[in-house]
Amino acid sequence: MQKIRPCLWFDHQAQEAAEFYVSVFGGDSRIVDTTRWTEGSPNAGSVLTVDFLLAGQEYIALNGGPEFTFSEAVSLSVDCGSQEEVDRFWDALTEGGEESVCGWLKDRYGMSWQIVPRVLPELLAGPDTARAGRVMKAMTGMRKLDVKALQEA
Repeated sequence: MQKIRPCLWFDHQAQEAAEFYVSVFGGDSRIVDTTRWTEGSPNAGSVLTVDFLLAGQEYIALNGGPEFTFSEAVSLSVDCGSQEEVDRFWDALTEGGEESVCGWLKDRYGMSWQIVPRVLPELLAGPDTARAGRVMKAMTGMRKLDVKALQEA
């Protein structure tokens, strides 16, 4: 068990969301455990938490009710090794959600994601500040990040 696990607060869609995320990421992603509200609670028998793995990272999804919602202040960043990976995650996570700018999106549950090609930090780092400026300018004009366009900037 990881020492620190992100807990994602949902109104009532914790199980649905965890299953969706596991289907998107595949590989070392799976539902680990599900707990239910106990007898005597207003939600007795329904799902309380879902422990799940995404690409080996542990998460908890909690059905906590409508009091809190996601915001862009917290996002999950996905390291992508190719444009094909960027496209696959972008397409899956924006389905029923919404695109934002600079590789950011909100999924159908309102969770914010950053879909980032691995080459981006390399293009922004290093001694060539003019290149980094061109890459940054190109990125700010994009929704889904385009690896080829970033490399050509």
